[in-house]
Amino acid sequence: MNFNQLINSIESTHEQLSSQAVKQVNYLQTIRNWLIGYYIVEFEQNGEDRAEYGKRLLINISEQMKLKGNIGFSDRNLRQFRQFYLTYPQIWQTVSAKFKTLSIGYTVSDQLKQKVEKSYQELMLPVETLINTLSFSHFIELSRLDSDLKRRFYEIESVKNAWKVRELERAINTLLFERTGLSTDKPGVISKIKDSKPFEPRELIKNPYFLEFLGLEEKTQYSENDLETAIIDHLQMFLSELGRGFCFESRQKRITFGNTHYRIDLVFYHRILKCHVLIDLKLGKFDHADSGQMLLYLNYFRKNEMTEGDNPPVGIILCADKDDSLVEYATAGLENELFISKYMLQLPDKQTLLNFIDSELKNHNPK
Repeated sequence: MNFNQLINSIESTHEQLSSQAVKQVNYLQTIRNWLIGYYIVEFEQNGEDRAEYGKRLLINISEQMKLKGNIGFSDRNLRQFRQFYLTYPQIWQTVSAKFKTLSIGYTVSDQLKQKVEKSYQELMLPVETLINTLSFSHFIELSRLDSDLKRRFYEIESVKNAWKVRELERAINTLLFERTGLSTDKPGVISKIKDSKPFEPRELIKNPYFLEFLGLEEKTQYSENDLETAIIDHLQMFLSELGRGFCFESRQKRITFGNTHYRIDLVFYHRILKCHVLIDLKLGKFDHADSGQMLLYLNYFRKNEMTEGDNPPVGIILCADKDDSLVEYATAGLENELFISKYMLQLPDKQTLLNFIDSELKNHNPK
């Protein structure tokens, strides 16, 4: 064996075993999420004190898990786990056979048995093949489909073509099932979905669901380049030092809708205005889509993060473009004119923020 062969052997071993490790973690994550969904449905149907929790069950579970230091149990995630169980009851066969020490009760077994039998009549791929090949993110997309036949089609194509999640999502969004049925060149239509870039285990390791399952913290480096990170570092310090009531709360705050993840660059709570201030940095010119995205953030915070006594959240979009820096204050939904006037006094004026952005760009891009 020469030196090049040694390097090749080490690299090959690393890649193969790393890939196997990722697949094993993904497999266990899928099983865990199915089980959580099962436990929730079981409690909803047969819990002794289920009436006490009622419609707030998922929120109560989420709050209790957070108090115990567990991450990844938002009420939205719990809703996905429940839907996953209801869509794929046949996974029960694998769980009961391989994980006999887990507490899988029998209070819903009769109903479950009927679901499993019905599912197996329609099922075209073995359960083991599905959960060994697809990630939980795949199952989220598949669980949304309103037709069992359509779901089976996408299951088969996902496994057969080794689709990544974004490829499955693209196939569904572009109505591949319907288009394939109408097309005479079916393989040709399907082949266009495949991404030319090969799958790498590190891609899955960056998946928020994967990180939450392992109890790992998301890093800003996963979603930002060096320039963005540097500017946001300075912006966080800049606003904190203004002394106008900014209390730092979070950076790269992730909000998730299905398999789509958005990250708000900086989140502050303003103790004088009694509201959240959301800040998003864009390295290009301001675009109407930036306002739409900020509106999404504001609506999310208004519905999910506001507590009694809070005013509506405020959004600031910083567009760091060399030729045309622009600061956009998002005021959508602020109906109280007095409050709008008040926050314009408390927040840094647009020129101050413009000067900050221009200074940052000059420091990082010296002429």
